[in-house]
Amino acid sequence: MSPHPDGRRHRLADLYHERTNYQFIERSWRWAILSGTLIVIAVGSLLISGLNLGIDFTGGTQWQFTMQKGSPSVADVRVVVEKQGVTDPKVLIVGGTQVRVQSKDVSAATKQKIVDALAQYGGVKPTAVSINSVGSTWGKTVSGKALQALVAFFILIAIYLSLRFEWRMALAAIIAVIHDIIITVGVYAVTQFEVTPATVVAFLTILGYSLYDTVVVFDKVGDNTKRLGSERGDTYSKMVNRSMNQVLMRSINTSLVALLPVASLLIVGTWLLGAVALRDFSLALFVGLLTGAYSSIFVASPILAWLKEREPKYRAMRERAVLELQRAPAMAGVSTGAGTAGPAAEATEPTTGTRSAPAPTPPPAPIAPRPRQQRRRKRR
Repeated sequence: MSPHPDGRRHRLADLYHERTNYQFIERSWRWAILSGTLIVIAVGSLLISGLNLGIDFTGGTQWQFTMQKGSPSVADVRVVVEKQGVTDPKVLIVGGTQVRVQSKDVSAATKQKIVDALAQYGGVKPTAVSINSVGSTWGKTVSGKALQALVAFFILIAIYLSLRFEWRMALAAIIAVIHDIIITVGVYAVTQFEVTPATVVAFLTILGYSLYDTVVVFDKVGDNTKRLGSERGDTYSKMVNRSMNQVLMRSINTSLVALLPVASLLIVGTWLLGAVALRDFSLALFVGLLTGAYSSIFVASPILAWLKEREPKYRAMRERAVLELQRAPAMAGVSTGAGTAGPAAEATEPTTGTRSAPAPTPPPAPIAPRPRQQRRRKRR
């Protein structure tokens, strides 16, 4: 924990009453290293393994059923499907018993053969195996619409933030949102969870939440900017740091309120109910909400402080604060030296081994009597 202004440690009560003084901006290089590491891992995973796109984006056929006897094996299911003439099928087992197989689009006869083979393997009737086919044209249309929605979202948000605040705040907020998107997509690339239309909906949802939390911080920064310069040695970075401490508890509360139900949805929907759609949606929400809360404090605000202190007004304010900080020790030394000038001068006087007694003070000179004034005689 960082020290309190009066020297003691922060407590939870200080956090609740907004009396903390955590140095977010001074330690921004730490957050930059953390974010940079996560982005490198995300981009590397995207380049190496890519995303596991669902058939809604790539097109193809999907078979799904619930195993009635024994436990399904990915290798066994793949062998069953490949015997029917399908090469390189994607097999996914959810909840221990639910099997999902995806492949490129095949003929109607091959689809029925796979249905019969999977039903025999799972110990179910052929009618219990569901089939979902999506054409490649439909997948391209869905991907294009998702990309258009994302671009339109960025344009509208940039316009709103520029009108609500200023273009530097809008730029910092958009960079934070891009940061959240890259990390969230990177999680899907690392885990190879399937990207479905529900995932795209979750992406758009987390973008709105990320911006909401950032706008809350920037709104407090805007209020404190009006009083910037009233304190000696104040800078824009210090004011941003002060604003972040003032809204820290609010950000924690809103993040916890949003994350707890999403975490419950992720755990219950994935591990207890085995609902794949819930997992695709809740995982994107959970990761996005977590990174959004992080980026509003540790990404957007430091970038804003860095951009604003490039302005001549705030750059001069920072230079003046640095000069005052450098001048303070020198002024303290001058003050200390002036108070000890007498003893120091006395100590440097030449001595003859024994300290001579001080010279006697001469008696004051006698005051001469005031001469009497002669009264003028009045002439008669």
